Amino acid sequence: MGPRTDERNIVLIGMPGAGKSTCGVLLAKSLSRGFLDTDVYIQAREGGRLQRIIDARGTAEFCRIEVAHVLSLSRRGCVIATGGSVVYSPAAMAHLSSSGVIVYLKLALAELEKRLSNMDSRGVVMAAGQTLRGLFEERRPLYERYADAAIDCTGLSHEEVVRGIASALQLFW
Repeated sequence: MGPRTDERNIVLIGMPGAGKSTCGVLLAKSLSRGFLDTDVYIQAREGGRLQRIIDARGTAEFCRIEVAHVLSLSRRGCVIATGGSVVYSPAAMAHLSSSGVIVYLKLALAELEKRLSNMDSRGVVMAAGQTLRGLFEERRPLYERYADAAIDCTGLSHEEVVRGIASALQLFW
């Protein structure tokens, strides 16, 4: 048996730019829960911005660092916004799933392209020469595999996304 409803985390996954951090804060406020952004957590623990870590250590090492920090989390009753690359790790996703509900924030590629003007400095785990389209196609099946629920965020305000998440969570409480 898993954690009680009020102890279960709400874990947001999705592409960079999908709104995980912004919607996560708003969702946490609306549900009176704590909030944790794993990208910010990693930056604080590692002492530097994500892009600096990726540039200095490479994407494979960054992913190992990300997994180690995600596996160290023991939060309960929080909204957790994850980095977009967390889905590359079955172990990290199993850990997050064991204590919470995984919600995939889906956003159309065209909308992501409008939102992501800072790909080179944002700290996105991408192969050299990989396009946003390539990254989107690579990750989409992983997000779909791990999601307990999915919210199509295309054309929605952050507040509408939060309402959609809250509505979807009713199926799990």
